[in-house]
Amino acid sequence: MTLIAVVGATGTGKSAFALDLADALERIGRRAEVVNADAMQLYRGMDIGTAKLSLDERRGVPHHLLDALDVTDEASVAAYQVDARARIDEIVGRGDVALLVGGSGLYVSSVIHDFRFPGTDPQVRARLEAELDAHGPGLLHARLRAIDPETAAKVDPLNGRRVVRALEVIEVTGEPAAARIPDEPVPWRAHRIVHLRSERERLVQRLDVRVEDMWAAGLVDEVRELVPLGLERGVTARKAIGYAQALAELRGRMPRADAIAETQQLTRTYARRQVGWFKRYRDAVQVDADDAASVAAELVRQAALD
Repeated sequence: MTLIAVVGATGTGKSAFALDLADALERIGRRAEVVNADAMQLYRGMDIGTAKLSLDERRGVPHHLLDALDVTDEASVAAYQVDARARIDEIVGRGDVALLVGGSGLYVSSVIHDFRFPGTDPQVRARLEAELDAHGPGLLHARLRAIDPETAAKVDPLNGRRVVRALEVIEVTGEPAAARIPDEPVPWRAHRIVHLRSERERLVQRLDVRVEDMWAAGLVDEVRELVPLGLERGVTARKAIGYAQALAELRGRMPRADAIAETQQLTRTYARRQVGWFKRYRDAVQVDADDAASVAAELVRQAALD
């Protein structure tokens, strides 16, 4: 197998497991490289709040699509799909194994499945975004629910960008939002999926500690350094969980305790949505996150990924 996706909720140890998998593959003569599939790790300078591995922590394994965007850039799944597939083609072309690693479900699925994105219309998008700024996502989501209830049920009502995109697709194409995974997805190329899972109570505890550790590691200072680079102008980056709250603390709009508590709550909610998303990968190898360190070599030994 030349393409392996390592997926799971935030805090399940995907990055470390991918490195363990790369080490195990190297021991049987296979070289592996990592392609990032975490939307926020695409951003340059957003390290602490995204748990991005430092260069020293990557164990010499090449990583692609980290630090690929400025904080003023808008992340795009369609653009990411092109870039990620190009990197994977290059890795596979060298005879190596590509490890697609991350918890952004739509990004992962856009790569591993035959996933086609409908076109866009800048004028329609601008009008809908103006409505979003004026009225918030609730009103737009209600409109989406009225005209395309199936898509509305799959889109987080608080995710304004996703709601706007769905409405844009409907207006441009005259059909229900098409940028979603079909019930029986067709693979882009042969692949295997490893899904790291954790019992909810343990995961929640781990996530709460992780958020506290982010603040202790200097997340607010990281945000302070990103402000002159345009963080507050960024459409996507400034709304990232943890970064929005650290920015609110930095600007005096929220005390630290509240910023941490809100980040913890939003992180738990996000992890719950990730768990729901990755359940659709019915053929994935299920791995307990607490046992992941000892599983990688066994998976390779058993040829489960061949």
